[in-house]
Amino acid sequence: MSRILVIQGHPDPAGGHLCHALAEAYVDAARAAGHQAEIVTPVKLDFPMLANAHEWEEGELPPALAPVKRSIAEARHIVIFYPLWLGDMPASLKAFLEQVARPGFALDRQARNPLHAGLLAGRSARVVVTMGMPALFYRWYFCAHSLKSLERNILNFVGIAPVRKTLVGGAGKMDATAVAAWRQRMQVLGAKGI
Repeated sequence: MSRILVIQGHPDPAGGHLCHALAEAYVDAARAAGHQAEIVTPVKLDFPMLANAHEWEEGELPPALAPVKRSIAEARHIVIFYPLWLGDMPASLKAFLEQVARPGFALDRQARNPLHAGLLAGRSARVVVTMGMPALFYRWYFCAHSLKSLERNILNFVGIAPVRKTLVGGAGKMDATAVAAWRQRMQVLGAKGI
């Protein structure tokens, strides 16, 4: 069985949103299938935003993120849930990823080729994005720009591949039947550990 880290990127620490329901369904099914699944919620952790390149390259990882660093190192599969806000991931999730994708942990400082500096190879990922607009519109009209940026400029850059994607459109207008159907899809993915 696989070791899975789920990153709940919704910025509302109170929960109760579609992202939370989908992540919980994924984690519950993964655990029921025998996977080791852990969930981390960045907005509940105490860490500052990085202010400059020196902090990113040379600064110390905030103490609240040390357990997350261990969880990332141990995970074989990482699942990131977030709502699309202003066409991108919420700022709290981006700040979290900037902190944990530092040189020395996620990137090899001594790499001769910066395109092959990722130290998190051997891990796969899934990104689940909820949004108000239809998912097809986001994928084809907007070319899923923020999702592609996350995949190429963060996940692939640190060595994580392949990256699978799940787009959940119409999030604000879903009835209970539609939410249940999406929860069931997440349960299938969680049970498979993908």
